[in-house]
Amino acid sequence: MLYRFRVIDRLPEPPSPAAARGTLVHAVLERVFDLPSVERTPEAAIGLLASEWARLVEEEPALVGVLEPTEVADSGPVPVEAWLEAAAAFVRTWFTVEDPTRLEPAERELYVEADVDGLVMRGYVDRLDVAADGRLRVVDYKTGRAPSELWEGKALFQMKFYALVLWRTRGIVPTLLQLVYLRDGQVLRYAPDEHDLRATERKIQALWSAIERAAQSGDWRPSPGRQCDWCHHKAICPAWGGTPPPLPDDAGERALDPRAAGKVQPADDVTE
Repeated sequence: MLYRFRVIDRLPEPPSPAAARGTLVHAVLERVFDLPSVERTPEAAIGLLASEWARLVEEEPALVGVLEPTEVADSGPVPVEAWLEAAAAFVRTWFTVEDPTRLEPAERELYVEADVDGLVMRGYVDRLDVAADGRLRVVDYKTGRAPSELWEGKALFQMKFYALVLWRTRGIVPTLLQLVYLRDGQVLRYAPDEHDLRATERKIQALWSAIERAAQSGDWRPSPGRQCDWCHHKAICPAWGGTPPPLPDDAGERALDPRAAGKVQPADDVTE
């Protein structure tokens, strides 16, 4: 159902404070590697927050709306300084789990794409580290809390997706997948193998087959869960007594056009 709302109905989703802060922190952690290694200090990284926020607002003026009274203060707009300080806490945490003076990423915000049996798979990798011997480490930053063991598999699905695309495009199975949780300083690491990635490929193909069936039948079913609490479309979702808008005439074409989905926001940034 969420796929339908985003890709077929193309309903707007206003930026949330959590997602906007995640975007800002990601931007700073990308830009900090533009500095010489010896200058990659917590103070220097935090010093990038204001300019990166200004750049993001210029590119997407709607982000200004996230500075709502409920975010920090009880009345009046949230001061930009308070907003930036909240983001700075995530940056400080990053320095407790990684030392950027010893890192030279091969890629940052790397766009990856692979065509597997006619299914286009694509995404953006926060950071790709390449060792001297060619080993790959895929790193993703999360501004939510680290998941419990029960949810680790769901968290790693995104990383296995990236690993699969890299394997298909570069012929190398990444040695390590690393999720860095900036809220609590936890790091989730996983070493995939070909068996993992083939299983991930089968799961993705099964998901796409389900989308194709829904596109043909018009039966887009909701799958209620804890993420519903953060969904912008809960009010019109039939799982919660809502009524979706009528399907557009070209619903089938939209559903099967991989370009329509764009870059879907990672779940943790929506649900934190």
